[in-house]
Amino acid sequence: MTSSDAAARMLAGLLEASHLATFDGLAALVARHGETAGLTDAALYLADLREENLVRMGEGDERLAVDGTAAGWAFRNVEVVTGGRSWLWAPMLDGTERLGVLGATAGEDPTEAVARMRALASLAALLIVSKRPHSDTYAALARSRPMSLPAEVVWPLMPPLTFATKDFAVAAAMEPAYDIGGDAVDYAQAPDLLHLSVFDAMGHDQSAGLTVAVAVGACRNTRRRGADLPEIADAVDVAIGRQFGRERFATGLLARLRPSTGVLTWVNRGHPPPLLLRQGRWLTTLRCPPAPPMGFQFGIPAKDCRYQLEPGDRVLFYTDGITEARDDEGREFGLRRFADLVTRGAADGYPAPETLRRLMRAVLDHQRGRLQDDATVLMLEWRGDQRRTLTLGG
Repeated sequence: MTSSDAAARMLAGLLEASHLATFDGLAALVARHGETAGLTDAALYLADLREENLVRMGEGDERLAVDGTAAGWAFRNVEVVTGGRSWLWAPMLDGTERLGVLGATAGEDPTEAVARMRALASLAALLIVSKRPHSDTYAALARSRPMSLPAEVVWPLMPPLTFATKDFAVAAAMEPAYDIGGDAVDYAQAPDLLHLSVFDAMGHDQSAGLTVAVAVGACRNTRRRGADLPEIADAVDVAIGRQFGRERFATGLLARLRPSTGVLTWVNRGHPPPLLLRQGRWLTTLRCPPAPPMGFQFGIPAKDCRYQLEPGDRVLFYTDGITEARDDEGREFGLRRFADLVTRGAADGYPAPETLRRLMRAVLDHQRGRLQDDATVLMLEWRGDQRRTLTLGG
């Protein structure tokens, strides 16, 4: 049997066996079928919520640090690496979302097994994504400590925090992961349109979580009826106002990118304006006449603004929990440091999710691990005619 025949048999067998498998049985299933193609002792490791550790599925509570290990290198840089002797680590990706890593012994020359490792890791990732919505085990593995009730409300609303096509890439990060209260991001694709939104609800409690849930729900509901951006923002305004009697509010940015042209359109409802990064530097702030936050129902319409992006441009949408984070001496993290860290990550060749992971570590370190407010960032890159692949490592 040739190497390609063995790989095909491995994948076909695993796929056939997966239909009635549970999340808890996936690790053993992948290991068993990996042996068909000469990949022995296969083990699956999932990234925890903060992407600080890789936690083994199926056996005990083994954890590998994302920083400082070969497994972590494969995860951070989205590439297959050797972990010593004939052991290989391969990133598990759902599209461009980093789920964790697959480790296995190649037996022969590891370089000959790289293609099989990639194939097995890819199928394992798809199976994890298909099984995790029905499993509390996944949530337990991904958490290193208990989650607050507001965070339990907010996280299921979030789309995958990484997504890319040949025309654009999107990546997001949210902290404090286990206590996020009133921040949310959203995006969705339609024919030649990418919808994006960032919300920041008043407060940091259960009511903040419910407020942002109403905001996201109203935004999606109105957007899916084909409404324009000012109308969507007005619908969110009305929904929050009616639900909470005008006693709660949320700021927000709602945007649309037309991937075929690079035209970005957005409205600002009392939110910090986005930053535009070009050719490795902070070029400008994308300002638009702001309307009041959503929830007060003042009836003041939002104006939509437009900007023509250039290929390779990055736009940062964020909440003020990043820039206004203060250290023990009261010094803010600030816009300049925010923009510099993102551009430096790109210059160093890190994938976009890794750049944002490092950014959030810096924000947390600035406040000694205890954020005073939710901190969220959503990064958009328009690739245009460049068809660049450096941001997401693909």
